[in-house]
Formats: sequence, C-alpha cells, structure tokens
Amino acid sequence: MTTTSAGASPRADTAARERGLAALRQRFGDRYVDSTALREQHANQVTWLANQPPDAVIYLETTEEVAEAVRICADGGLPVIAFGAGTSLEGQVNAPHGGVSFDFDRMKRIVAVHQEDLSCTVEAGVTHRQLNTHLRDLGLFFAVDPGADATVGGMAATRASGTNAVRYGTMKDNVLSLTAVLADGTVIRTGSRATKSAAGYDLTRLMIGSEGTLGVITELVLKLHGIPEVIAGGVVQFDTVAAACQTTMEAMQTGLPMARIELLDALMVRGVNAYSKLDLEEKPTLFVEFHGSKAAVDEQSALFGEICAFNGGGAFAWSASTEERNRLWRARHDANWAGRELRPGTEGASTDVCVPISRLADIVTATQDDIRETGLIAPIVGHVGDGNFHVGLLVDMDNQQEVEAARGFVSRLNRRAIEMDGTCTGEHGVGQGKIAYLRAEHGAALDVMKAVKATLDPAGIMNPGKIFGP
Repeated sequence: MTTTSAGASPRADTAARERGLAALRQRFGDRYVDSTALREQHANQVTWLANQPPDAVIYLETTEEVAEAVRICADGGLPVIAFGAGTSLEGQVNAPHGGVSFDFDRMKRIVAVHQEDLSCTVEAGVTHRQLNTHLRDLGLFFAVDPGADATVGGMAATRASGTNAVRYGTMKDNVLSLTAVLADGTVIRTGSRATKSAAGYDLTRLMIGSEGTLGVITELVLKLHGIPEVIAGGVVQFDTVAAACQTTMEAMQTGLPMARIELLDALMVRGVNAYSKLDLEEKPTLFVEFHGSKAAVDEQSALFGEICAFNGGGAFAWSASTEERNRLWRARHDANWAGRELRPGTEGASTDVCVPISRLADIVTATQDDIRETGLIAPIVGHVGDGNFHVGLLVDMDNQQEVEAARGFVSRLNRRAIEMDGTCTGEHGVGQGKIAYLRAEHGAALDVMKAVKATLDPAGIMNPGKIFGP
C-alpha cells in the first residue's frame, strides 16, 4: 500500500480491500452489514451533497473493538468513517472512496458522573439529550446543544456548539479529555479529569474539530454545569435585521451574561410559525434567555429591554414558565425543518459562517441583499451572540440554473465572511462542502494541518476526502 498525501484516497488493491472486508465480516458477524439501504443511511442524508455510501457498516461496542477494527481496515487499505447520529451538514459521513462506517449506536454508556467535580465520562455514542435526561435529577446539565440530537462523539469531531455557546462555549471548551483510536489502532487518552493542564501539547483540542481525519473518538470526559436557579427568556421583534444585530452587539458589549441570543429573519419566522404553531409577527426576531438568580435575571432582562427599545425593538415579551420557554426553544431547534417546509419538494442546503460581532450587521444585510438579487429562497437563523449565522437554501435540484445560482451564492457568502476576518464555518465544519475556502482562510497554516494529517495517518484511511479533499 502506497503512502498518500493528506486528504488523498487510500491506494490499496481491490484484493486487499476484499480481504479486509472479509476479515471484518468474520470478526463482527451479524454486526457487519452491507445492505444497500443501510449503507445509504450511513452516508449523507441532510444536505444537497450527493449520497456516497460506504462498502459496509459495523456496529462496535467497546474501544478495544474499535481499535481492532481500525487495524483490520489499515491492513486492507479500507477507509474508516465514524458515524454517530448522521446529523452533520457538510458531508462528513460520506464515503467518497468507499470503506467502512463505524456506527456508535451501541457505545452510549454513561460511564461515570463526577458530581463533585462537575464532570462526567461517557462513550461517544451518547447523545446530548440522553445525557441531560440522565443528569437532570442531579441538578446538572451539559451545556452544548446543537439543534439535532447529535452524539457527543460527533459533536466533538465537528467542534459543534449551538444556542448556549454564547455563555457556555463550544465543544472545545466543554471537553476535558478524550479517548481516541489512531490510524494504526493505537489507543490514546489525551488528558485527565483536571480542569486545566500545562503538560505538553493539547491533543484534546487537536482531535476536536478534526472530523475523524486524525482518529476515531470513543470516549469523552465532559464539563458539566449546575442547573441555574432561574431560567427566563422570550422574544423581541425589530423592523430590520440590522437593528436586531445592533442590539445583539450592544448587549454583548455591555457585558450582559446572556445564555442564548438567537436571530430569525422574517422568512424564518414565517416558517417556524407554520411548523411549530407559533403566532409571531413576521419580522426579524431575537430569541433570548438568561440564567442566574431571580434578582440577576430580573436586572439583566430589564437592561436588555432598554437596549432593545433604544434600537427600535418592540416590547420584550419574556417568561419564566418552563413550558412556554421550552415551546419557544423547540421551535428554534426545529428551524432547519421549518425552513424546508417553506418550499416543499426542494432540497435543503444549510450553510454557516461566523464573523467578529462588530461585522455581524454588515454581513447579514449583505447576505440578504445577495439572496434577493440572486432570486433564491433562503431563510436566515443564527447564534448571533457569537457572530455565527446559518442560511437555509431551498434549491430545486432539477433546475440547473438555480443550482448554479445557489452554488455561486454559497461561494460569495464564505468569501465575504473570510474578507471580514471571519471564518467559512462557525460550527458545521469543513467536511466536503467547505474545502474550497480553507486556503483563503488559513494560508500557510493549511500546510501545517496537512503535515499533521500525514504524520498521524500516512496511509490516508481516516475519513478521506474531508477537510483537505478530494
């Protein structure tokens, strides 16, 4: 087998691959599946990228089994694609060079909760909702909350965040250490349960966001938080997106410790009204939430209301009712599906960028102008406290002119963000969809990433075709 450059497909002869697949079939028995339907389910399902299924799917139950399976794949030159819940949005679970999908559905044990240390140890297949259900009676919660019920292993691999990131940070801030299997089957643990360390390279954060291209994450030690005494939130509406963005920037500059602040443009409000049975006026809207003591929450919400009024916002309608608050945030989390219902029969393509918050109003306004000029239907929703927002393109894939228009729009959006000293992706990751923009964003640093990849995965079997391409 020939060593390949970073991102290149493994070069192994067909016979070696067949021997590898046969060895996996023999070792894992009925946990090895190669039916067409299941293979397609384990490739891209949620964006307009083509579905590229693996050669087989195996269901693994322990870190030791993952290591054994990786060694078999390495011997046969078979690509390894880790699969959690399949909710990634940039084709991270596609298998452009074939290979084997490692399904973590049977690795969802909550190994230990270290209540006094505000941490827990879990297997990679645990979902964030499953974890929070387990933690609720202990008065604790795990703060990272992407809209989909993703697995924590997949969330770490894509450096996910979500609505709580403005206060609690992203996955890089909430993983203390992890266990991973490297391309030769070596098992490493990248740290301890200590909340900080100055001992050597930070391999935990090297693995977080690597999208399975450096190794397969099997276990994580996660940071937890106490459930706040009071959680209150609500909505406020504006005449323009620019006013909503200006309010967000001023609130952040004031130092308001908001737990969540989310923007929905008027089109997205129309979608969530229909999908989640809300009755909001179709105007740019901020969904906000505060955590803390009653006195602190009252003070914070009052100050936020003043900032809203100064920028022409309507009345800040807020509630401490758990039922009403959950209804609002479920609608926000379902925004991706709500957006798709705005144009039935089309393919949804969600893309995201992130900029310094001082440039947020500029880029959102420019993006809306671009959408109108291009003639697309594309609602906007975003974690605006971080300068991060998503555009949900609704594309008729049978209309080639429309497909090309959408691709041109996505390219302009990504380059616009980079020109504003931002990034082509705040949380979706690179996968296959953002490869073209990394050189513009990182320059020579991209070559350093490729060197790391080539060192840890010289044969190029770990999720090839992602981040670096092709």
